[in-house]
Amino acid sequence: MRLVYRDQLFPRQEYRRTFEVLLERLTDKQACKTMVELLALAHERTCERELAERLADALGAGKLPDMAALRSRFAPDPASLPVVSVHLTSLSGY
Repeated sequence: MRLVYRDQLFPRQEYRRTFEVLLERLTDKQACKTMVELLALAHERTCERELAERLADALGAGKLPDMAALRSRFAPDPASLPVVSVHLTSLSGY
């Protein structure tokens, strides 16, 4: 919250505006936690632009971001995940 370079953390204007609205409507702690979750989601799922669009839509509708819906929207496609098969060796070989 009190970082000198806090504003440089936001990759786009929509993120900055979201943080301002979060601070208006939530406690500082809740706003910071939500913002960290949003930034982590954007980074981990490489969806910075698309997430910014969703944030702008939510703010335009007068709503706060719905983290559960955003996590679900930007979750990896289960069909694209590799199938991992693990074969355990018998302990008798040791």
